[in-house]
Amino acid sequence: MTPQAATHKGNATREMIVARAYDIAARHGLEGLSIGELATAAGMSKSGVFAHFGSREDLQLTVLEWTAERYARAVIVPAVGLPRGLPRLRAIMENWFRWVCDNPDGCLILAAAHEYDARPGLLHDRIVDWLRQLRVQLMKAIGMCVETGELARETDPVLLAFELFAIAQGLHDARLYDADQAPLLARRSLDRLLASYGAPAVSTPA
Repeated sequence: MTPQAATHKGNATREMIVARAYDIAARHGLEGLSIGELATAAGMSKSGVFAHFGSREDLQLTVLEWTAERYARAVIVPAVGLPRGLPRLRAIMENWFRWVCDNPDGCLILAAAHEYDARPGLLHDRIVDWLRQLRVQLMKAIGMCVETGELARETDPVLLAFELFAIAQGLHDARLYDADQAPLLARRSLDRLLASYGAPAVSTPA
């Protein structure tokens, strides 16, 4: 096997391990990510799993980064291709709603925010950093809506980003006990919130 082929195989194996780790973490939380269970799910030995990661924390961080990249591809990237203003902001929220609902166990990072809320350390800091980046993206999209005149000039981007985040978090939690109604309620909440800032109360179709 050539070095290039070996590298490709190693990368493919690592990707497979991370995907299996994501499935476990989505169900049991990042703290519930067991190397033994992961090794069984991946059809490997524990030492084989550890050969790709220096520690359990390294594995957890990798799963977080892997999830964040998937989130960006599913939620942010498609929205950025739309016109500046409400179409882009609504698309971010609609894509986020879909991301939460399409993942049977919800959003791993939103769940991790609760899991590591009172746990100082590298994982806590990485989650906080990701959430802050997301808030900045929302604030930029909101600012564009103000620039296009689709939201009122006095709109507070910090406050509206907080409120939009609360709707997504509410959807994430409500899907556990009201899965049928939660997406509709989230979209109605989005429409009412944006309308209160001067936007037409017509959401993007699901």
